[in-house]
Amino acid sequence: MEQKRIQPLARDAMAYVLAGGRGSRLKELTDRRAKPAVYFGGKARIIDFALSNALNSGIRRIGVATQYKAHSLIRHLQRGWNFFRPERNESFDILPASQRVSETQWYEGTADAVYQNIDIIEDYGVEYMVILAGDHIYKMDYELMLQQHLDSGAQVTIGCLEVPRMEATGFGVMHVDDKDQIIAFVEKPADPPAIPGNPDMALASMGIYVFHTKFLMDLLRRDAADPTSSRDFGKDIIPYIVEHGKAVAHRFTASCVRSDFEREAYWRDVGTVDAYWQANIDLTDITPELDIYDGSWPIWTFAEIKPPAKFVHDDENRRGSAISSLVSGDCIISGSTLHRSLLFTGVRANSYSRLEGAVVLPNVLIGRHANLRNVVIDRGVVIPEGLVVGEDPVLDAKRFRRSEGGVCLITQPMIDKLEL
Repeated sequence: MEQKRIQPLARDAMAYVLAGGRGSRLKELTDRRAKPAVYFGGKARIIDFALSNALNSGIRRIGVATQYKAHSLIRHLQRGWNFFRPERNESFDILPASQRVSETQWYEGTADAVYQNIDIIEDYGVEYMVILAGDHIYKMDYELMLQQHLDSGAQVTIGCLEVPRMEATGFGVMHVDDKDQIIAFVEKPADPPAIPGNPDMALASMGIYVFHTKFLMDLLRRDAADPTSSRDFGKDIIPYIVEHGKAVAHRFTASCVRSDFEREAYWRDVGTVDAYWQANIDLTDITPELDIYDGSWPIWTFAEIKPPAKFVHDDENRRGSAISSLVSGDCIISGSTLHRSLLFTGVRANSYSRLEGAVVLPNVLIGRHANLRNVVIDRGVVIPEGLVVGEDPVLDAKRFRRSEGGVCLITQPMIDKLEL
């Protein structure tokens, strides 16, 4: 009689987070930091969602591969994710492109970012590898995906979103049979294949892959020996398995974590200024689509020791107030009015200023009489007195980075160039 496995599969898995990308569509927000290190939701960084999912799923071995302008990301990981203990069979490795394979070779692709650290991975002796993108906002229980991987006998299991078919043209799309086995993988197709029985929907890759470790290591070695490979999971590794082995799709709805307040499976790529602004502002809704208050699935991050937020002054037109807004610790709202805005740690909003639809990153100083609407303000910016943004689109576009959706990204170099 076969003995039933009691220990969760996650305890024998390693989460490997690919966090080296710049995210150039976020424009100046990624001039000094990689996309996974960009702030989100008042306290967190984007990468905290993938890492929290791994931790909450029961995975206790995590590696993070970094490359582009990694200092901000590495500093965050060292401060916020340093609680793993080797004596409990836990580990947390930050893996910069350190030219360990060749003195001239940085990470050449997503697969190469794993291949160059094979010796570190194999030393841990884990049975499963969960490969994750570090730049998406979502809550997911990877244990359920691991269980499907084992039960299906797949060589790779790929996390997939169900999206309207003609919206899938920017994704890698899975062509599956009626058992969700992948029969073709198409990168950014003009005419995406539909889900069997659901002609209006397609399965788009989330950039989440589950492998048996030994199989993945053998595959990466074979790929590294192929001079024609681009060393990429989506372009090389996955198509090879689809053609020569068994690849199975895992639908996000099967493992998405939702509180009682979340109606839909929530996943966002906050890769543009408009998408980033919208996802942050959405958190100010009475019942937001993403519940960051769900204590059963916390979003772990660096918890700074800061005093509470403070609201002062109660005079007409000079009242420290916030309506439908999120205000983090160490903020002082001094005679300023906030509406549908999100303030990160350490913001100072001075008297008579007004913020509406503002995403304000840490340690920003907002001068008196400033009137800011639909803005993203980068960390540490000093907003001069009387600055008005959001009323004159032509003037805004001359002075700041104005998106297609009318959101203005404001950085300190832009402020420094103003003639006030």
